[in-house]
Parts: sequence; structure tokens; C-alpha cells
Amino acid sequence: RDLPLRMAEFGSCHRNEPSGALHGIMRVRAFTQDDAHIFCTEDQINSESVAFCNLLQDIYRDFGFEEVRVKFSDRPEVRAGDDATWDKAEAALRDATDAAQLETTLNPGEGAFYGPKLEFVLRDAIGRDWQCGTLQVDFVLPDRLDAEYVTEDGSRARPVMLHRAILGSLERWIGILIEQYSGRMPPWLSPVQCVVAPITESANDYADKVADALKSAGLRVETDLRNEKISYKVREHSVAKVPYIIAVGGREAESNSVALRRLGSDKQETLALSEAVNTLGKEILPPDLARQVAE
Repeated sequence: RDLPLRMAEFGSCHRNEPSGALHGIMRVRAFTQDDAHIFCTEDQINSESVAFCNLLQDIYRDFGFEEVRVKFSDRPEVRAGDDATWDKAEAALRDATDAAQLETTLNPGEGAFYGPKLEFVLRDAIGRDWQCGTLQVDFVLPDRLDAEYVTEDGSRARPVMLHRAILGSLERWIGILIEQYSGRMPPWLSPVQCVVAPITESANDYADKVADALKSAGLRVETDLRNEKISYKVREHSVAKVPYIIAVGGREAESNSVALRRLGSDKQETLALSEAVNTLGKEILPPDLARQVAE
């Protein structure tokens, strides 16, 4: 009655990769993964797998990845479980990919030792392929764990375990994002979304007021109170690819307004502070929240 049972964590993983295979943050020996395991009945494999595939595609799309290739990795030579178990697991996973309308390519012999898997592969900016998300169907480990559930008729049965990760290695995911956007992240992803830079020292207090107002709208904001020319500050933060740079001086303080410059634009907009807070507060929403607001 309680199945499917879903458990998830951001877990630390360690792999003894050969030193020659290590590659920046894309392939490391210690990484963090969005790890989840689903205990379900055999009848629930299809619906749980389809739900996972749909969720993964939605998330990848929100991050800007439209082209996701899917590999079907079948039984390796060294494996646990008998052929009948593997036949059942592979058939269940194939049925799920058909139901999810996924096009897959066969990746022979690359499944986990306990079950077949789907590998969701992204291509980076220079054409290299990287495995990110995974889904594995596992009939073996529940048996080794002696896991059981009570069926509708009161008898006991073995559950199936689905291993799944949407992003996979967070370090690798961050690396792919940096390359995908050449460091120029969408506003919702940028670590610093806005910098408020006073033109003169006398506008420092107003700059702090503007920053506080933007923070209250959910923006990640920094103030640049250094005694430097505003042109120097604007250039430095543009090179750092900060999406929004706001310049304020005596005139802006008197009129309770801001001078807004967007990354990549030479134009400067003058907006009332309340309008800037409202506009930028909407623009930095993650795609899923933006859709909810639009609805």
C-alpha cells in the first residue's frame, strides 16, 4: 500500500578514477550527486520511469539543454543475477522508454552490475559527450537486502529498486553549464544577479537602500562602494558577466530612481526604484516559477 517509496539525498560519491582520466571538474574522484532510490512494484516500473524521464526533460529544458541523447546500457559481462532476471529488467526498461517516447541508442555491456540503465548524455561547447542523469532498474539488490512488501492479498513479495539521478555529478553539471553559457549565465542562474554602484561617495547610503530593496525581491545583490570611476566599475562587472548593473548618484537619490544597464547592452534605462524592483524581481525567477506566475 505504501509503494512506491521514494528516498533522495545529495550524497557524496567517491571513485578511484585513474589519474589520466581525471578532467577538471568534469571527471573527478570525489563528487556530489543528486541520488535517489525508488522502491516499487513491478507494475509500477513503467509509470515511475516515465515520470522520472518527463521530470528530467523538464529540468534540462529549463537549464537550456534542448538536445539530450539517451543511451540504453544493457548487461555487462561481469554482473549479479541470472539471465532471466536481466531479461525481465531490460524488458521493463525498454517498455518504459517506449512509453516515455524516448529515442535511445544501444550502449552494449555498459549497464551496472545489478541492472540495465539509461544514460542521459549532454554535449559540451566543444563537442565532448558527458553522461549526466541516469536511471537503473534493479531486481538484484532488493533480493540481497531481503527487502519485502505486503501485497494486496496479504502475501509478501520483493520490490524493485529504481536508482535515479537527474543532474548526476553536480561538479560536472556546473562545468557543462559554464561551458554552455561561456560564463554568461541566465539571470536566474547567475551567482551575483545585480551590482549597485554609486557614482559618488555621497550616494553610498542610497546604493545600500537600493540593494536592500532588490534583495527583498529575491535578487542576489552586491554593492560596489569602492572609490573608483563609475566607468571602471561598469566595465569590471560587465567582464564578470553580472546580468544587471545599477548606477546611482545624487540625481537618482533625489528622484528615488536608478540607472539600469543590462549585460550586453549599451543602453541605460532610468527607472523608478519600485519599477526596477518589480521588473528585475520577475526577470530573475527560475523558469518553473515564471510559468506559475504567468498562469
